[in-house]
Amino acid sequence: MSDSVRPLALLTLALVCSVANSMRFELQSGHTKCISEDIKTNAMSVGKYSVVNPNEGYPIPDSHRILVKVTSPYGNNYHYGDHVDSGNYAFTAAEAGDYAACFWIPESRDAPSTVTVEFEWRTGVAANDWSKVAKKGQIEVMEFELKKLYDTVLSIHDEMFYLREREEEMQDLNKATNSKMFTFSFLSIVVCLSVAGLQLWHLKTFFERKKLL
Repeated sequence: MSDSVRPLALLTLALVCSVANSMRFELQSGHTKCISEDIKTNAMSVGKYSVVNPNEGYPIPDSHRILVKVTSPYGNNYHYGDHVDSGNYAFTAAEAGDYAACFWIPESRDAPSTVTVEFEWRTGVAANDWSKVAKKGQIEVMEFELKKLYDTVLSIHDEMFYLREREEEMQDLNKATNSKMFTFSFLSIVVCLSVAGLQLWHLKTFFERKKLL
């Protein structure tokens, strides 16, 4: 690979890795752990999870099976697994916002105190299985890298428009808030001046009745 292409490939790899979450966490019995991911509209998202077997070479005990639920920002259900030890999901986001993957292990007498879960969540360009694309099309390395770079550029382009929309929404919110604060401040000044005028009028009337003025 030439010197001019190598930095682009490294940039592509860095961008792809930045939208892939892979982790291992402890899940306590009777508790829920939720992991959120900010996904824009029409973005591809895939995930997989599995419970770490405490006894390698033997089946996972029923007490180590968990409940998994993936929901959208508006509460729509995209994946549900009940009493499972592993699974995967894939969807195209119909709404923009924070999607949540929640894990829960029912509290029971036989349930362990903690369960270890391995979880991987990929969105956008990282959700594409590039190894299968390369094998299926039998394309050259250069074409493969350029395709990855092209998809990454498209993803960045969409992300910039998404951020611009969010910025415009925040600007509109700031303008509306400033307008309300100005109106509130103006009304507060009017009320204060009115109260001061009423107090002066009351004092003047009081002194006139007492024939002090």
